[in-house]
Amino acid sequence: MDVAVESKTSILEKVYRNERLTMEDAVQLFHSADLLELGMAASYVRRKFHPEMEVTYIIDRNINYTNVCYVECSFCAFYRSSLESDSYLHGLDLLDQKIEETLELGGTGVLLQGGLHPELKLEWYEGLLRHFKTKFPTIWIHGFSPPEIINICKVSKLPLSTVMERLVAAGLDSLPGGGGEILVDRVRMILSPRKCMTQEWLDVHEATHKLNLCSSATMMFGHVETLEERAEHLQRIRDLQDKTRGFMSFICWTFQPEHTLLSCPTATGADFLRTLAISRIFLDNIENVQSSWLTQGLKLGQVALQFGANDMGSVMIEENVVSAAGAHFVATEEDLRRLIRDAGYTPLKRDTIYRLV
Repeated sequence: MDVAVESKTSILEKVYRNERLTMEDAVQLFHSADLLELGMAASYVRRKFHPEMEVTYIIDRNINYTNVCYVECSFCAFYRSSLESDSYLHGLDLLDQKIEETLELGGTGVLLQGGLHPELKLEWYEGLLRHFKTKFPTIWIHGFSPPEIINICKVSKLPLSTVMERLVAAGLDSLPGGGGEILVDRVRMILSPRKCMTQEWLDVHEATHKLNLCSSATMMFGHVETLEERAEHLQRIRDLQDKTRGFMSFICWTFQPEHTLLSCPTATGADFLRTLAISRIFLDNIENVQSSWLTQGLKLGQVALQFGANDMGSVMIEENVVSAAGAHFVATEEDLRRLIRDAGYTPLKRDTIYRLV
């Protein structure tokens, strides 16, 4: 038998023996594993976490309170400088309207994120959270990615622990995993040298978990990273999860190039499924893995359910960041329920932290 074939076969046998893969195993799978065999192994791991034939989804809204950002990431088509005519910082009236619409449509929470504004201090964010929790006491605030948190620390000249404690006291319920991209500083220095580096991203999540808040982990791939660096990214997430057990989910998606400064070929659908499956297999301590239909389209998002995903993600009443870079897929609740049923699963609505609604 060919050595490479024998190697990848023995790696997948480790999956079925419930043995943990090494980073070197993941690299080998990225390079040479059969895609369908990967899907079968990922489905096996998925069933260990979710033995029922059920797939969840959520109704929520991505509220971007500002598009003002000074870091100018090369992969981003959303940011604006404060001097540009189409820059904005939304007022409370408009933000209240967005939350009211979300609740009316059956949503239970919002994903609250924005650019790295060079002037907004911690007090502004505290006031925003307190306002929301006073006016909409039932709304779940899944807010402020690690780069935003690090930016708040810098602008406010406060330590991370103080910022996190005060945000939680003001009403923050959980933390999104935005800004993860690839957790390798070589890659981050190319993509966004003015944004937080790998350890800072991890530190924010660890500080969040210490306060008994959960968070999500992410990966944006298919740009300047190597396959080895994708595996390194997964290793760093798994290591922190071993330590804190605070990640509730993992979401990966492909780089979207439209209107960005980064010139890279887009990842294929097969590359997405391969990366998703390896992520599901490797992250043996994270319960939920999302299907990224927003960047891949609804059909490939449905196929992802056979490659380890147990959640279809959000109906996404509003999304501005990825769509600015060329992802224009949309879906209604009935669309997601139909796709889940057609794939052979029972659709179940959930909230932000995966409790069934």
